[in-house]
Amino acid sequence: SGHFGVVRRCQERSTGTFYAAKFLKTQRCRGSRWGSERAEVEREVGILRQLNHPNIMRLHDLFSSRAEVVLVLELVSGGELFDFIAEKEMLSEEEAIGFLEQILRGVEYMHARHVAHLDLKPENIMLQEKDVPKPQIKIIDFGLAQQLEDGVTFKSLCGTPQYIAPEVINYDPLSAATDMCTRWLSCLHRLSGLSPFQGETDAETLSNVVAGAYEFEERCFSQTSEMAKDFIRQLLVKEPE
Repeated sequence: SGHFGVVRRCQERSTGTFYAAKFLKTQRCRGSRWGSERAEVEREVGILRQLNHPNIMRLHDLFSSRAEVVLVLELVSGGELFDFIAEKEMLSEEEAIGFLEQILRGVEYMHARHVAHLDLKPENIMLQEKDVPKPQIKIIDFGLAQQLEDGVTFKSLCGTPQYIAPEVINYDPLSAATDMCTRWLSCLHRLSGLSPFQGETDAETLSNVVAGAYEFEERCFSQTSEMAKDFIRQLLVKEPE
C-alpha cells in the first residue's frame, strides 16, 4: 500500500490466472489534496503499455472511474529485493552480479524506448520467486518514470535520498543517465547492505551525494573485492569525460 493506492491479489475469472491489482485514487478536481493527478496515472499507464520485457512487471489490463484507476499487473510474489538483502544482511558478489545483469537488461530495454525509471532502488525491484537458486527479478513502480524526448529538457525533484542522482538534487536536466547513478547506488546496497553516501540525516545523505563524498567502511565492505570497489569508484566519478 502507498499514500494514494493499495495493491491486492486478484483472479481473472475466465482464465483463473492471478494478477496484482493496483488501486490508485485520483483527484476529483484540480488542486485537490487527495489522490494522484490523473495525468500522472495516465503517464504511468502509457509507459507500461509499451514495455514488454522479462525483467519488467507487465501491465495486463486497466479499469477506471472518475475517482479511481485500477492497474491489473503481472503478479510477482517473491517479495522485494530490499527484504531479500535485509534477511541476508548483504549479498555475495556473485549474487549481486546475477541481479545486476537482470536489472541491466531491463534498463537497457527501457532506455532503448527513451523511458527513464528515475526511482530504481531495492524496494522497486521484486523477485518472481524467492526460494530458488537464481531468482528472476522484476522492475516495478513506474510512478515517477518519464518518456524522454530529444530536445526537450526535463527536471524533477524525485527519488529516494540514498539512491538519488546529483543532478536531481541540483535540479539539473535529467536523462537516461540518471538511472545509471541510481542503479549503481542500488548495486552498492546489494553488496554491503547500505549506501556509501548514507548520512545521519537525509540532508547529510543528500550533501554527500552532491559532493561525491563516500567511503568503503571496513565493517560493511570487508567482503567486497578490490576489483569490485574499483568498478564502483569509476561509476561514481562526477562529470566523467
